[in-house]
Amino acid sequence: MIHVHDAGGVWTLTLDRPDKANSLTALMLQDLCDAVDAACHAGARALVLTGRGKVFSAGADLDEARAGLATSGLWEALSGRVAAAPCLTIAALNGTLAGGAFGMALACDLRVAVPQAKFFYPVMKLGFLPQPSDPARLAALVGPARAKMILMAGARIDASEALSWGLVDRLAEPEALMQDATALTQNAAAASGEHVAAIKRMIP
Repeated sequence: MIHVHDAGGVWTLTLDRPDKANSLTALMLQDLCDAVDAACHAGARALVLTGRGKVFSAGADLDEARAGLATSGLWEALSGRVAAAPCLTIAALNGTLAGGAFGMALACDLRVAVPQAKFFYPVMKLGFLPQPSDPARLAALVGPARAKMILMAGARIDASEALSWGLVDRLAEPEALMQDATALTQNAAAASGEHVAAIKRMIP
C-alpha cells in the first residue's frame, strides 16, 4: 500500500489505499519509515510524499486507531525521519490532509497542494494529543494563534487559506501536481548529496 519509485535520486513514496481515503495502518507507517531510511541510505537528493486518489490521507485507519494506533510512536518516528532526511523533502498533497497524517507533511521542507484540499487535525474533538513534534512545526509555519485554531478550535481550512497562512507553499491543479513537485526537485537532483545536505543544514 506504499509504492516506492526512484528516478535518478528523486524518490517518490505514494500512499495507495484510495478506497480507504489513504488512511494509515501500522504496517503502512512502518513501511514509510523503512522507505525513508532506504532513500537516505541510497543517497537520495529529493524525496516526494504523495497519495493516490482524491485524499492525501485521512489519518489513522479507524479500526487500528481504536486498537491503539492513534497514540503509537510510529507517527513520531515517521515525521522524525522525514525531518532528519538530508535531502529536499516535498509533500505533494493530492487532496485533504487530516489527523495524524499532518506529521509527515509538516516535517517536509515544502508542501504543494491541489486547490480542492482541506486541512484539519481533530485531536481536541477526539480526545488525543497531537504528535509531540507537530505543534511546534505547525506554529513555525502558521504562527501560534493559527496553530491553536487548528489544534484547539478544530478549524477546517481550505487550500487558499492554507496558502495564505503559509501551511502550504504552492497550489497546483491535480493534473499538474506531480509535475510541479518534480520540477522543484530538479536542482537538487542535479547536485551531489553532500551539497544538498550542506545547504539544508544552513537553513534553520
